Amino acid sequence: MKSFCLSLAAAALLSAQAPRVDDIEFYGLHKLPEQKLLHALRLKPGDPIPPSKSGLEEDLEQVPGVVLAHLEAVCCDQGKTTLFIGIEEKGAPHLAFRSQPAGAAVLPDDLTNTYRKFLEAVRDAAHRGSTAEDLTTGHSLMADPDAREFQFGFADYAAAHLPLLREVLRDSDDAEQRAMAAAIVGYAPNKKDVLNDLVYALQDPDDAVRANALRSLNAFAVLARLQPQLGTRVPATWFVEMLNSIVLSDRTRAANVLVTLTDQDAAATLDQIRDRALDSVVEMAQWKNLRYALPAFMLVGRLAGMNEQEIQKAWTTGDRQAAIGIALGARTKKKPGMGPANKIE
Repeated sequence: MKSFCLSLAAAALLSAQAPRVDDIEFYGLHKLPEQKLLHALRLKPGDPIPPSKSGLEEDLEQVPGVVLAHLEAVCCDQGKTTLFIGIEEKGAPHLAFRSQPAGAAVLPDDLTNTYRKFLEAVRDAAHRGSTAEDLTTGHSLMADPDAREFQFGFADYAAAHLPLLREVLRDSDDAEQRAMAAAIVGYAPNKKDVLNDLVYALQDPDDAVRANALRSLNAFAVLARLQPQLGTRVPATWFVEMLNSIVLSDRTRAANVLVTLTDQDAAATLDQIRDRALDSVVEMAQWKNLRYALPAFMLVGRLAGMNEQEIQKAWTTGDRQAAIGIALGARTKKKPGMGPANKIE
């Protein structure tokens, strides 16, 4: 699945005819009705994707009670295009990020070009349906041989040039450079050495940098679960806060990491989600776009005290509301012994 900005150029890439909005998914709405926002957009399912992303966001931000808006179109789940609309309401949690850094550090041109070729290889693999990856080493190794060969090179570079990667990640004024560094630094041989650098990158002002940091940290979390003796402890706090972001990739990738972190020894992390982001997880779990809803629903099931078999059954039968109701009912009072391995009676 690929995401793209709302633009005439993006529409032209798909077909001569402008793609249409099949589904609209809101998130961040707790007080404002959807219909009021749809009226401001003058948009409904079946309409062509509008040409101006920023113009639509500005229209939404004129609605009383809306502080910020973020739109993103995602294609193609079962051939459908979904328009995700993130809203920050007045009085809602506000996720603040660092200011743009002003340093001049950059990665070598040959590495930059190699990384861009890697992205092309990933896109080509996705078009062939080859999207599987192995995270058990603490970094991504894709099943596609062309993409994987680039990743082996990233591991070699990270082992030899860690100080430069850190400098670019923290201080470069070029967001593309920081995003590359966030991806490549995850290939460092000792994950503990760069854990704090990637947590720092979760507060970067650019969403692509944050997305790559989240991907790297998810692989770290997989390694930490499989080899706890390494002591690579990935803290959950910032991922929980990112569930309240109006940026789609912040939410979805944070949910993926939290699914990994709550696979074992989950109680403390689930308590954080319950206290800080329960409403956000619940609204994501109800999305019609199943691929994007699944990680959040897994978290909801664990918050409800369901075991993995019960979560799978509820998902496959379409009975999401039962789990959601139990999770919401536990908002103010945690049930004794609740955890992902406990069954619902």
